[in-house]
Amino acid sequence: MNFESLVGRINQAQDMLQAQTAHAINLAVTARNWLVGFYIVEFEQHGEDRAKYGENLLKNLAKRLNRRGLGERRLYEFRLTYIIYPQIGQVIADYIAKNNRQDILRLPTAKLQIVENLEDGNLRLLTAKSHVEEWQTPADRLFNRLSATHLVLLSNIKDPLKRAFYEQETIRGCWTVKELDRQISSQYYERMGLSKDKKGLQRLTDKNVQQLTPRDIIHDPVTLEFLGLQSQDVYTETRLETIILNHLQMVLMEMGRGFCFEARQKRILVDQDYFKADLIFYHRILKCHVIVDLKIDRFRHEYASQLNLYMNYYKHEVMQADDNPPIGLLLCTDYGETTVQYATEGLSQNLFVSKYRLQLPSEEEMRQYLLESATEADWEEYRKEKDNNEREK
Repeated sequence: MNFESLVGRINQAQDMLQAQTAHAINLAVTARNWLVGFYIVEFEQHGEDRAKYGENLLKNLAKRLNRRGLGERRLYEFRLTYIIYPQIGQVIADYIAKNNRQDILRLPTAKLQIVENLEDGNLRLLTAKSHVEEWQTPADRLFNRLSATHLVLLSNIKDPLKRAFYEQETIRGCWTVKELDRQISSQYYERMGLSKDKKGLQRLTDKNVQQLTPRDIIHDPVTLEFLGLQSQDVYTETRLETIILNHLQMVLMEMGRGFCFEARQKRILVDQDYFKADLIFYHRILKCHVIVDLKIDRFRHEYASQLNLYMNYYKHEVMQADDNPPIGLLLCTDYGETTVQYATEGLSQNLFVSKYRLQLPSEEEMRQYLLESATEADWEEYRKEKDNNEREK
């Protein structure tokens, strides 16, 4: 063994064992989150003194626990994870039994009960089994291939088909939580439904993703259905933004009397910096400019600040003596009401934040995509994982 070989061996051992450590930690965290969510839901349904706490249960629980990582927001996330992913309960029960901690699965009032299988000694989780569609992600892949933080983020997607799409794309592409969040914000699901060449869009997305690392696992409306978007080869974010702006311009012109189009991608020079406002209108009746800024992701606090800059520029540099102050309209794919409140408080009262959504692709089309997108290699990998899990039991 020479020096370079020594370096290579050490790096190999470090990377392999660090990845194993990260995976082990993630499994424990996912099991913890799901179980805490289960405990909370069981108390809400069967707790002896549940009426005493009502809607303030999570707040009181966080205060009483007084432990880092178990605040009110986290408890809400754990509860949601359990509600959205009840199907991973058996996998978690097997994982806990393997670590000889069956006691944490037993609750006096719980529907969740553990019984011993006399034939092989394994534990079986007795719960009402929900029907699983062929296109849905298998429970063991959800538990073993997605981090706890991935599941929290995915739990906020209400549509089961859309959620399954992002589950499987995340597993296939080894997306980080940050990358998953970016793809959701960029409406990858909707763009996939609109694109003729779905594999082409998938390849383009794969080229630009940040790969998952052990560190990532450890740490961690205005409705535009009127667009009439036609299927194209690949819908990139830039292409989608251009089409939305094209139609948004026409729609605002047709919304009612008074809208007069002035500029698109208007260049604004402030000090030595150039900015671009997406759409500028003048409203003859309100006698003011209307500045529209479009974002192809969810609301962020800096977007409000940017639009406020445009509004102040027009107020000081463009507005005439008999004009009223400008109106700003910020369009995002989604937003949190509290975030918007805190970000816009103290800014102009004429700054408005709204969300839009595209016409969703047909459910049948996306189900078919989920079934077809899994290659034979994916299914072979899944079968191997399942066989390995069975042998480990």
